Order: sequence, then C-alpha cells, then structure tokens
Amino acid sequence: MHDGNGYFQTGMTLIEVILSLAILAIGLLGAASVQLNALKYTDSAMLHSHASFAAYDMLDRIRANPDADYTLASLASAPTIGNLAAPRDQDLFDFATHLNAFAGRDAQASIAVAGRTVSITVTWNDSRAANAVGDLQTFHLSSRVAVDSLVHP
Repeated sequence: MHDGNGYFQTGMTLIEVILSLAILAIGLLGAASVQLNALKYTDSAMLHSHASFAAYDMLDRIRANPDADYTLASLASAPTIGNLAAPRDQDLFDFATHLNAFAGRDAQASIAVAGRTVSITVTWNDSRAANAVGDLQTFHLSSRVAVDSLVHP
C-alpha cells in the first residue's frame, strides 16, 4: 500500500505491537487472578470438608461408646497421648490430632454432651481464603447418639 510519500507500508507499526501486547498482558493477568481465587476457595472448601469429616468421625466414635463422658471444653484439654486401653481417651486424642493436622495449632473444638445429645463444634482459621487476618470458620454438628432405655411404670 502506498502512503503518499513514495514509500510502501508493510507489516505492523510499533504502536500496534505495543497495543496488542498490552491487551494480551491484561488478559493474562485476569486469567491469573481467576486461577488464584479458584485455588483459595478450593483450599477453603477442603478445610471445611476436613472439619466435617473430623466431627462426623468423632460422633460415630461417641455412638460406639455412648455411656462414656466425651465432654471436651477445648482441644487443649484433650489427652496428649493415645491410650488403646481407654477408648474415650484414644478417641479424643485422635480427634485432636486430626484437627491439628489439617488446621494447625489454631484449630479449636469442643464437645458438649447433654443426656444423649452431643454437640460438636470445630473452629479453624480461614484467613487465606477470605483475605482477612483472623477470619474464623465454624462447623457445628449436633445429634442424638443413643436411645434412652424405656422406663416401665
């Protein structure tokens, strides 16, 4: 194509190249941002799944041994070593170990027992997904663990 000065224009100008690279860079940054958010929320969902698994596992253990007192004020009061001779102590030790393994030392949990109803609460730090320091997530599970014996008049 003739530009009017006797020169023929071929190829692209430097401005067109810079503009196309800028558009490409903005698109790649957007894709990277979406990928980063997906990883954060996947990690958050994984932590929630682990908390749910730990709580349901503990509830099943309590159902297997419904006459033992599984009341636990906090993870700090859980047994620090396992004891296979005492199922309750072993169960609480395993519960605390599992929570500390997936959520670190920031994890907190409690078990409240009222008759045959058990409530398990698990709390962990989820600040990575929320982009906020100290963002705590809580999973709460409550269920009856046994049937009361029938009373005959």
